[in-house]
Amino acid sequence: MPTATRIHNTAPPRERAFMVGTELTDSESLLTVEESLDELARLADTAGIAVVGQTMQRFDKPNSATFIGAGKVEEVKLLIEELDADVVIFDDELLPRHQRELEEVFGEDVKVIDRTALILDIFAQHAQTREGKLQVELAQLEYRLPRLTRMWTHLARQGGGRAGGATGGVGLRGPGETQLETDRREIGRRISLIREELDSVRAHRERHRSKRQQTELQVVAIVGYTNAGKSTLLNRLSGADIYAADQLFATLDPTTRKVNMLSLIHISEPTRPY
Repeated sequence: MPTATRIHNTAPPRERAFMVGTELTDSESLLTVEESLDELARLADTAGIAVVGQTMQRFDKPNSATFIGAGKVEEVKLLIEELDADVVIFDDELLPRHQRELEEVFGEDVKVIDRTALILDIFAQHAQTREGKLQVELAQLEYRLPRLTRMWTHLARQGGGRAGGATGGVGLRGPGETQLETDRREIGRRISLIREELDSVRAHRERHRSKRQQTELQVVAIVGYTNAGKSTLLNRLSGADIYAADQLFATLDPTTRKVNMLSLIHISEPTRPY
């Protein structure tokens, strides 16, 4: 008798996110809070997160502790428990103190992030060039540095041995250095190193730009908002095979391709009826 074949899904489960949108009563924005939340949902999908619910609040000014009002915080807490969400995404950038307070209320099993953190995560997934990866890592470290709180489970641990404690020697005895301070120092070192590497990469790119200018090549840039069709247009003009998808920030790194001017004339030429 043949043995039945079992297929096991080894892909990690998608995180489940609850979105929170806000709007100041006296603010003027190009997008309504509903439109902005729709875009946030598309960003979440691009990052591989499943959106399970959303809410919004309009107020005169943000709450100094939790950004949204106390009543709305309790409402969100109940909803994320009901919907089994493990991520709360705010459509606005949260201050570190807002994030700390909200994490305390929602519990250690729920991550609290904002639009900036979500976009940086997408950038980290899509950056391909060395310069792009360095720029994304730098932005993430600078964003996370003031937010080093419960994302590390070992922050309360003190440095031991020769780093401190009873056996640390003259000048080193005592409580030692907390892991939080160690992490901050290491992040600071990494930020300095990345900036030096970026200076080197930019100098290399500047030399290539100078060579192009010496050859008097005509240079044209395609610019526009994310998902406007820039990569699709460049593929059409140059015959390239650049990754293009109906996603926000699907293509992150700048791309250069040679284009034959005769091909542009052919593309722009209107189709004549028979």
